[in-house]
Amino acid sequence: MALTVLVLAEPGDKALSALDAIGPAVEVVVGHRAEAFAEAAPRAAVLLAWSSDRATLERVFEAAPLVRWVHSWAAGVDWLLFPSLLARDVVLTNTRGVYGDSLAEFALGAMLYFAKDLSRMKASQRARRWDPFDVQMLRGATLGIVGYGDIGRRVAALGASVGMKLLALRRHPERSTADATRVSPAPEMVISTRTLCERSDYLVLAAPITPETRHMIGKDELDAMRPGAVLINVGRGALVDQAALVDALQRGVLRGAALDVFETEPLPADDPLYGLDNVLLSPHTADHTATWREEAMQCFLENLRRFRAGEPLLHVVDRTRGY
Repeated sequence: MALTVLVLAEPGDKALSALDAIGPAVEVVVGHRAEAFAEAAPRAAVLLAWSSDRATLERVFEAAPLVRWVHSWAAGVDWLLFPSLLARDVVLTNTRGVYGDSLAEFALGAMLYFAKDLSRMKASQRARRWDPFDVQMLRGATLGIVGYGDIGRRVAALGASVGMKLLALRRHPERSTADATRVSPAPEMVISTRTLCERSDYLVLAAPITPETRHMIGKDELDAMRPGAVLINVGRGALVDQAALVDALQRGVLRGAALDVFETEPLPADDPLYGLDNVLLSPHTADHTATWREEAMQCFLENLRRFRAGEPLLHVVDRTRGY
């Protein structure tokens, strides 16, 4: 009997063409509404959440009692940790590792944006004004990283390459010592968010969202940051209390913020973040490179090969921890 794979995606998505290479031994059923899977769901063993909302995914999952493996196209999985998935003995994987380089480059670009005051340069250029000023160096500045996983390590590597001092906050720092991609020189591991805020010139958030990390950066943490510090969020929007961040930016507590993720997405048109000159705002596209969708699909296909061969899957998520 063929292995049945349910793919929650828009049928016209070009990235799905890679599924054609799987072969006839696998039945692939694609749809973006729960009704599209009514016939195939009862026999499906695999569910790929490629592009879907939580409600649709939950309906399809509950109609597929034989599913043993769920794969998320995104690195963050908080959106699909619904009760019925947590209650069943299924393996959950994500695309951890696909987005690290692009997000690290965004973080480095954001640091350079503020260090060299590129917004001032462009404003002077538009005004045809000759406006010499001093710029800052990243070399010697302190880069603090919240979440020293795949993305955090790649941010650290770029920071180290330009001579920054590295600090990192990780729930399990002992994992870093055995990491094959550890950064040299290794960052100093700190044990509290407040310490990291107090010591960082640039604070990069790259942690997953869990009950423990939600709003981990609030008013107290923002007020503890160094004068002239910059906050960069490439993790999840809810890591930061957004109202507190707006207030800190308006009060000049921070030099600025570079944000790729937000508590509410799309960011509403009337959100005050749009009007702040000290904010660099990306519409959650810092990792949207020319090949990101194809790379994410290849991650799934490699795990599908492993699933069929009975080999351990890559990027397994601890469903109780949420990452």
